[in-house]
Amino acid sequence: MNDKKEPEIIDNPISEDSAKGEKLQKVLARAGAGSRREMEKVISSGRVTVNGKVAQLGERVAVTDTIALDGKRVRINDAESKAIRVLLYNKPEGEICSRSDPEGRPTVYDRLPKLQGERWVSVGRLDFNTSGLLLFTTDGELANKLMHPSSSIDREYLVRIQGEVDDDMKDRLREGVLLEDGKARFTDIVDGQGEGRNRWFYCVVMEGRNREVRRLWESQGVKVSRLKRVRYGNIFIPSHVRVGQWIELNHKEVSELCLTAGVQPPKPKPVSQKSQQARERQIRRLKAGQGKRPQRRR
Repeated sequence: MNDKKEPEIIDNPISEDSAKGEKLQKVLARAGAGSRREMEKVISSGRVTVNGKVAQLGERVAVTDTIALDGKRVRINDAESKAIRVLLYNKPEGEICSRSDPEGRPTVYDRLPKLQGERWVSVGRLDFNTSGLLLFTTDGELANKLMHPSSSIDREYLVRIQGEVDDDMKDRLREGVLLEDGKARFTDIVDGQGEGRNRWFYCVVMEGRNREVRRLWESQGVKVSRLKRVRYGNIFIPSHVRVGQWIELNHKEVSELCLTAGVQPPKPKPVSQKSQQARERQIRRLKAGQGKRPQRRR
């Protein structure tokens, strides 16, 4: 008689379907819980459970699994059925890119439309004294791809410089200069308006490092007095979207943005006549200059 004990079978917290699914941080990001980078930190801190058990970073899940963040269930969908919304916001100076501020300063989220069951994820940040184009999406995976350096997406800025700028300086900035966090450069610099020691320039970077544009110019001994982002990838600020106003991108614009980032574009969905008319009214108001800035939420 063989008394050898059979090995104990331990339930795996990841279901068979989950093992064939997607990484948890990617699924949470797509659900709009935050960017993938933010979700990696949240998972590592033990705030996420899968099927009632604390999740591990890199764990794979499927739509059949039950996922909770801070005890609240996260509704997830497969990539093909997930709707992707993107807002373009013309940020004014004097707003911070955080959801709240201990000092009570206004944030970029104050004027955005409210969402049910989702939240807006910002595509990068602009510092307090920088204005211009800021994108928000309900899809954290798209936000992550648009921000990641490997995507090599252009960010174009309009900058006013106080100080002498000559061709040698522009050549150095195109070739690259060493900053505190490594070498950085402009991929393009084009003269704008102005003469003498107060001139405007259009400049392009391929990364989103903190205060990168300012630090590049300041490394040459000149001062940045105004800074505005005017383009992100293939998206420009429409002339009718004034400072402090936003507009939602249409399906074609979202699809092009997804292709730029290397993300599967959403499938087209029928747009109701009511939704189409509301968008047309908003555009007419903005173009007519009648669109009042939305009040900040208290």
